[in-house]
Amino acid sequence: MQTPPVPATLRTTRLLLQPWTPADASALHPILVANQAHLGAWIPSHVSKAVPLPELAIRLAGFATDFAAARSYRYALRTADDMALCGEVALFPRAATGRVPLWAADHVELGYWLDAAVTGRGLATEAAGALLEVAATLPGMTHAEIRCDVANAPSAAVPQRLGFELSSIEADLQVWRRHLPDKPGR
Repeated sequence: MQTPPVPATLRTTRLLLQPWTPADASALHPILVANQAHLGAWIPSHVSKAVPLPELAIRLAGFATDFAAARSYRYALRTADDMALCGEVALFPRAATGRVPLWAADHVELGYWLDAAVTGRGLATEAAGALLEVAATLPGMTHAEIRCDVANAPSAAVPQRLGFELSSIEADLQVWRRHLPDKPGR
């Protein structure tokens, strides 16, 4: 049996990364409610908006379906010590046309958000670094990107800490890029 190209579970020193499931809705809902001002300006409302639990469970089921179909890989971030939900990190396969299924991608985009209560501790960098390591193993990927609003300095600090270079500014988004090493057979 072939190993999936993107692992379902990742562990870092302080975090456990697992795909979202509908069962996560009850833990996620209060975080979204408490973080509307913190997240709403930076991430799309289809991710940040606090909706009723049944609707949130459907959203998370869609994220799980996309993960299984290799369209996007969204992970719930939990602290390793007490398993508290604290945010999300994601890997999105991309091509020149935008986000695509993994089989059609030539690079990846990394995304992340954290509960305001846990920012400033390096958790987003730790989580994005774990996905950068995964991206480096994927065949056919030339580079990784992180896109963030030009006004979101804390988010822009993550790619800087991970060795990305500012590649371009597209409207109000900074595009940070880091080359991925060549893999055999490419």
